Amino acid sequence: MNDRAKRTEWFLEDRFGLFIHWGLYTIPARGEWVRSFEKISNQEYQPYFEEFNPTHYNPKEWAKLAKAAGQKYAVLTTKHHDGFCLFDSQLTDYKSTNTPAKRDLVREYVEAFREEGLKIGFYYSIIDWYHEDYPAYGDRQHPMRDHEDFKNKTVDFDRYLEYMHGQVKELLTNYGKIDVMWFDFSYDDMTGEKWKATKLINMIRGLQPEIIIDNRLGGNIMSANPEVYAGDFYSPEQIIPPQGILNEAGEQVPWEACITLNDHWGYHAKDKNYKSAKQVIRTLVECVSKNGNLLLNVGPDAKGIIPTESIDILAEVGQWMDRNGASIYGCKAADLPKPEWGRYTQKGNTLYAHVYDRGIGPIYFAGLKDRIKKARLLADGSELHVSTPWMAERYSDESGAFITLSGARLPDDNDTVIELELYE
Repeated sequence: MNDRAKRTEWFLEDRFGLFIHWGLYTIPARGEWVRSFEKISNQEYQPYFEEFNPTHYNPKEWAKLAKAAGQKYAVLTTKHHDGFCLFDSQLTDYKSTNTPAKRDLVREYVEAFREEGLKIGFYYSIIDWYHEDYPAYGDRQHPMRDHEDFKNKTVDFDRYLEYMHGQVKELLTNYGKIDVMWFDFSYDDMTGEKWKATKLINMIRGLQPEIIIDNRLGGNIMSANPEVYAGDFYSPEQIIPPQGILNEAGEQVPWEACITLNDHWGYHAKDKNYKSAKQVIRTLVECVSKNGNLLLNVGPDAKGIIPTESIDILAEVGQWMDRNGASIYGCKAADLPKPEWGRYTQKGNTLYAHVYDRGIGPIYFAGLKDRIKKARLLADGSELHVSTPWMAERYSDESGAFITLSGARLPDDNDTVIELELYE
């Protein structure tokens, strides 16, 4: 087993995590990119720093919510693109301990989630719209990209990199064992060794040898021989790869789709376009059916409260996971084509049939004739019979098997899971 395979064992077992985007942008409440989209200067953004005081922040509640939803790990934005730090960094004054909150919000998160037995992840933006030595004028993202006052401004990018590397060192030194380092993001020529990425990775591995790292420092994780900084897992955003992720040698690459519950990562007061619990459940199944994970995002508000809509969705997902989690945890793609009525996941000789479409008559399992030892409804363990209807004997493919579910509707409209024990 290679080093990456060993590091990602738990990741491929756990399959489902919680992403948390939270910061000063919750006060304007127009999404986490508000500074860039509206070209807001540091001075114009400063009032949000001076009033940031999430009086209802209780990460113990967040951790219990994630655990009840069936999530096994979490990733919190320790610093987003606006440069504001939720942790007590010694390298900047632009941090939560200097706001009215006067708290190291990252430390509280770590302690709360660790107490619930969840693995700990840190998101850290390698770009920074606050730091004076991060390039502004002409940059594709920076709020001051078109501002003439920044046109001839001299920046010392090495000084910024020293700062950035130093903050990563703080995060991986001061909070105990960290399981995920989630960097965001490379673009244009701001990629790879522009970040002194090899040096950064070597430092990280020295501090936290077992940590797993995403692929957003740059490099080509799809290569058969990826760079040292290319990452342990691929991180598609707001999309499920149609065929999963394979490298150039045709080998599986660990991957994790990060998906929002509405249309923004950070809190947006007017965005009520929430996905349903059914969409979330089926998205999770879709990921696992292609050997991937799901990192599902919530965006708490300026008070530190996760929106009610998000809480309700996670609660319903948790109810489904409580009964059907065996079809997710430790599962992977099945050795069968995608069925017309849903999806498959598999663990050893146990095949999980995720039935989305009831259709008419018995459900047909292509290629499984005489291969099913036992069939049960996963949610309650009730017995299901495998039998060929008399009429089907005349025309059906002889390689298939049939299972009849009683009634005109599926037992669970979100996803009815049939557990099939196959002969070895």
